[in-house]
Amino acid sequence: MKEYVFNIYETIDMFKYLIYEWWHSNERKFPWRKTNNSYFILVSEMMLQRTKAEQVEDVYKRFIEVYPDIYSLAKSKPQQVNCIVKSLGLKDRYKVFINAASFIIHNYNGKIPDTRDDLLCIPGVGEYVSGMVMNCAFKKREYVVDTNIARIFNRILDLNLKGEIRRKKEIIEYSSAYFDTENSRQYAYAILDFAAAICKSINPLCGICPVNKYGICRFAIS
Repeated sequence: MKEYVFNIYETIDMFKYLIYEWWHSNERKFPWRKTNNSYFILVSEMMLQRTKAEQVEDVYKRFIEVYPDIYSLAKSKPQQVNCIVKSLGLKDRYKVFINAASFIIHNYNGKIPDTRDDLLCIPGVGEYVSGMVMNCAFKKREYVVDTNIARIFNRILDLNLKGEIRRKKEIIEYSSAYFDTENSRQYAYAILDFAAAICKSINPLCGICPVNKYGICRFAIS
């Protein structure tokens, strides 16, 4: 059993501080990060599932130009939506956007809900999208988990979890601790940018990692 200078929650607090400082000089700029429009944020996060942000940017801009609100999307022609989003990959993804818009109109009076349970009822919305929408659109301090965030916690905390770790209770618990902060939206973008630039799934850049520099990453220590 390895012994560490800091306990898990102290490590999370230090990690938050260090990557937030790093992020101020390494933030990626995307149009959906500048808006508070809950519909735009929902659309962007649905597009970002299993797709790199750089691939999404132009598609997102075109999408919200053609469908500026939930009602225009619900009334859209499927082939037109498909023409816009097909470059994102995943078969029949266009149907998810139309179905989600129709569901929100019929069940939530056209308003994006602000609770996880209600968001999870929307077609195409899972734990990751619901968490991002709550933090980014509604300023709620809610956990966000995807494969990238799960990988980071598994590494820095030396959890040694196997399989589909994003669903593990430990990952959800530690993600909840990370996001329990003011400006949780910025902390969401910070950890995602850190995952993309430094803590990659293959060949992580431990040598230039701002967390490793202070010796709190248990993955790097081991």
